[in-house]
Amino acid sequence: MKALFLNGSLKPSPALSHTSGLLEEAAEWFTKLGVETEEIRLADYRILPGMEKDLGEGDEWPGLLEKVMGANILIMATPIWIGEKSSVMTLAMERLYAASSDLNTKGQSIYYNKVGGAVVTGNEDGAKEAAKSILYGLSHIGFTIPPNVDAYWVGEAGPGPSYLETDRDNAFTKQNTKIMCYNLVHFASMFQERPIPPEGNTRN
Repeated sequence: MKALFLNGSLKPSPALSHTSGLLEEAAEWFTKLGVETEEIRLADYRILPGMEKDLGEGDEWPGLLEKVMGANILIMATPIWIGEKSSVMTLAMERLYAASSDLNTKGQSIYYNKVGGAVVTGNEDGAKEAAKSILYGLSHIGFTIPPNVDAYWVGEAGPGPSYLETDRDNAFTKQNTKIMCYNLVHFASMFQERPIPPEGNTRN
């Protein structure tokens, strides 16, 4: 089983990403559960805006979509800017949406039997707004959203330390990260054994 992390940080590698720091916590739980993980920093790639799977020369999204299709679990991870998910994350959500009309062999969305979650970090309000947007968007295009699959950390109101500048021992964040990982693995395992039947939900 594989979990793919799409990190919507605005900073390309190797710049420090506080969002990546929280993803490290999730990766530890997935590893304990026997799940392979891979993190992709979206800012390292040229992802063109548009509602097509492949926008031609220079567009690196098609390769990332292949990785999404090879994963059982997708976590969309974002920092908070102006109280919302990052512009890079919005772009990735739009490109995922562009492929949602493609069908699997049963006539369902290609994202059926995949599960999704959200990880959010920031030193300002907006974690629940960002997670709400991500989780609804994933559900709308065919991903299954188990319960309690948003893990986040936010600092005190106003300018202050970001996640990796703290001792990283917030009990609420640590508990939610664990619950998120376990629930995602529970549901992904269920779909491996019993995928969603096509009765009543085919599009062809």
